[in-house]
Amino acid sequence: MKILCVFGQYNYGDPERGLGYEYSNFIPALKNLGHEVLFFESLNKSKYVDYADMNRQLLQIVEAEKPDLIFCVLMTYEIWLETLQLIREGSNAALIHWATDDSWKYEQASRFLAPMFDVHATTYPSAMAKAKKDGLDNVVLSQWAADSSRMAPPLNAGQCRYKVSFVGSTYGNRQQWVEDLKQRGIQVDAFGYGWPNGPVAAEEIAVIMRESQVSLNFGDSGVVIEGGKAVRSRQIKARIFEVTGAGGLLATESAAHLDAFFVPGEEIVVFSDIDDLVEKIEYLLAHPDRRDAIAQAGYARTEAEHSYESRFEPLIKQAMARREMRPAAKQGIDFDRFGMIEASHRPHLLLHLLKLMLLLPCLLVWGKQRGPRAARRFLFEFSWRYLGKKTYSATNWAGRVFYKES
Repeated sequence: MKILCVFGQYNYGDPERGLGYEYSNFIPALKNLGHEVLFFESLNKSKYVDYADMNRQLLQIVEAEKPDLIFCVLMTYEIWLETLQLIREGSNAALIHWATDDSWKYEQASRFLAPMFDVHATTYPSAMAKAKKDGLDNVVLSQWAADSSRMAPPLNAGQCRYKVSFVGSTYGNRQQWVEDLKQRGIQVDAFGYGWPNGPVAAEEIAVIMRESQVSLNFGDSGVVIEGGKAVRSRQIKARIFEVTGAGGLLATESAAHLDAFFVPGEEIVVFSDIDDLVEKIEYLLAHPDRRDAIAQAGYARTEAEHSYESRFEPLIKQAMARREMRPAAKQGIDFDRFGMIEASHRPHLLLHLLKLMLLLPCLLVWGKQRGPRAARRFLFEFSWRYLGKKTYSATNWAGRVFYKES
């Protein structure tokens, strides 16, 4: 089967942030399943003139390559709803969307994007409940996993190069966790964008995790609204499976439904706050035999149940089955229709004035680098709340007046 992957090669489309998670993990798994895999860059803005150019090039590769399946991981509005509809009407490809961060992105993005796909895969039971309420029958529950090509049995504690490590960018409260541990006498070797050690190659990530006596994971994803109340959200991160699959000992912040995948205290270590984390790290470092037993059990569970091959195979089967329920494709992509859609994306004078009104105060407050991004963010937040589905169309305001800032 020929599969076209549509996502970023680098984290947030920025080569300085290192290879993207999906590029490093999803493509090898699909190849391991025996598929021919093509790649389309959807995050690196420097590859295209604007969003119209990006969408046109995607349609051109679909027309030329005629993939059997298109596997997307969309950030926001980079691929238009109209483009997805043209693909549905003009090709025989099944479409899968792997949703990230649906604990908060379901409300602002997934509920609008999901209808364009044969299968929308979410990692959140809460999103499943919302999708059912919204009448979406193509949303399926899946979960992050580990790259089987980088799985390796654990090393004994005495063979590890690092005592405690963390691999991931510095956003959120991660720096505070690391600093608090340092204040308690526990030094953390941190790798990734924003840390002094900087990003590391994808293949090196697994090595660091395997060669650490304790590998950390922080699950906080900010504040979400549940039942009308603001609560802290903790996610099951991909890192949970990365660490255990690489043969590392995982110490992770607690998260809902985590015990469906690992047994806390036997296959992974779960902590609730800084005092709990410090106590458990000190115990693991002082009891290497117990550390080794937990690492081995976590690896065995991941190897048996949590590879991306085991995640993707049923999704592909479901998508292909649902594709058969759609009408037969027309004779190719309708580029004449896309031309009209493309014309609707061109900004007019009022949008340029709106951009200027947003930019000026943001530049004064946040400066030349962060100001334009803040202005774009304000416009996006307004758009999905008040314009809804239009946010993800060719006529969306944020994408028409902000491109490189997005």
